Amino acid sequence: MTKLSFGSHPYLLGFDRLERLVERTAKAGGDGYPPFNIEAVSENDYRISLAVAGFREDDLSITVEDRQLVIRGRQGEDDQDRVFLHRGIAARAFQKAFVLADGVEVAGASMENGLLHIDLRRVVPETVVQTIKIGSARPARPKDIGR
Repeated sequence: MTKLSFGSHPYLLGFDRLERLVERTAKAGGDGYPPFNIEAVSENDYRISLAVAGFREDDLSITVEDRQLVIRGRQGEDDQDRVFLHRGIAARAFQKAFVLADGVEVAGASMENGLLHIDLRRVVPETVVQTIKIGSARPARPKDIGR
């Protein structure tokens, strides 16, 4: 017996892209570093805030790749001459990915007090109503059926 995947189910036409997004989200990783918040600023505006203590703006990169927001951080190697008795501030590279819904765009990014803020905006498309004209089809005649 063949098992159908979510996107290939016959009643879900055109949802194969949704299946890819769900799979990509599951693979994005579940580690909690760096910690982050997602907040609704208004009905169509959102903000992702990542705690990036110790990172400079030059250490961070933000890209959008195929509807996926990817934040990468990599600190320079300037700690080689320092001797730590205790090191509680994480200084490791990271990558965080967030899948963006259709119509959600990155409005900007800023750094403030050790937090990286990424502002998102949902662009609400105008509602388009399309009327489909129903044409009359010629009924099949008995002599056309056997052809």
